[in-house]
Amino acid sequence: MSAFDTEINNFLIHLRDERRVSVHTYTNYRRDLEKLKMFFSARKLDKWNALDTRNARVFPASLHQSGLSSASIQRALSAARSFYGYLLREKKVKLNPFDGVSAPKSKRHLPNTLTAEQVTHLVSNKETTNIAIRDRAIMELFYSSGLRLSELVGLDLGDLDFNEANVRVKGKGEKTRIVPVGRYAIEAINKWLESRPAMAAKDETAMFTSQRGKRLSTRSVQHRINYWAKRLGLDVRVHPHMLRHSFASHILQSSSDLRAVQELLGHSDISTTQIYTHLDFQHLAKVYDKAHPRAKQRTKHDN
Repeated sequence: MSAFDTEINNFLIHLRDERRVSVHTYTNYRRDLEKLKMFFSARKLDKWNALDTRNARVFPASLHQSGLSSASIQRALSAARSFYGYLLREKKVKLNPFDGVSAPKSKRHLPNTLTAEQVTHLVSNKETTNIAIRDRAIMELFYSSGLRLSELVGLDLGDLDFNEANVRVKGKGEKTRIVPVGRYAIEAINKWLESRPAMAAKDETAMFTSQRGKRLSTRSVQHRINYWAKRLGLDVRVHPHMLRHSFASHILQSSSDLRAVQELLGHSDISTTQIYTHLDFQHLAKVYDKAHPRAKQRTKHDN
């Protein structure tokens, strides 16, 4: 193993064991640091401390030339900066050459959301099969509490507190948070728990189970939600994260409390939550255009 590989491997161990990042984040770091290794090889740099700030600025430019998107370049640059921060802490280098180096700005893509009416329609199925009851509980919980898909499938029976009307979830980086659960979701989950013994294996602790009696997979949840969207005639492709986005957007529209939404979603950085302020402003603009007495009087001569 080369010195390059040794330091990267040590950093990845640090991410896994000390920072306890998710498998997905760990994989992305490893992939992005391979790009950094290739950059060093192309420039015949043989030590991590051989990189100065001037050459560090070339790294995102080289990624851009290779056809990577702005978002991918930003992620690779963030990985390189974090890696050098680790090397600096371990006294392997004397400076972090990526401090102050920025990537090309990417276009901000707003997440797709459903209206409150569309969500209500999505959970309106009255079928009484065990699977239909389970699916309704899943969708109600997604929208009620803004859970990530991985958080929902990871729920165990003891994670939901009916007396306090909240649920304990384990989010990114193994961080635990307590999230409120609304009345409709509580009712739907109670109905599911009445049906659950007919589907779940006796020793299964998962909240939501498949017909085989084991914990429901993320792929199955994705499939079931899209199934109900099609069956109920929604003209959009619905996925679990869309319900999370809808939850956040609707809460923000009602409360304007960005910090509260950040806590509910489990975002470590409020800048991640701020995307929903753009959705909120879109909503307000539409309301203005419909309701304001002078909004419809705008002409092409307006400045």
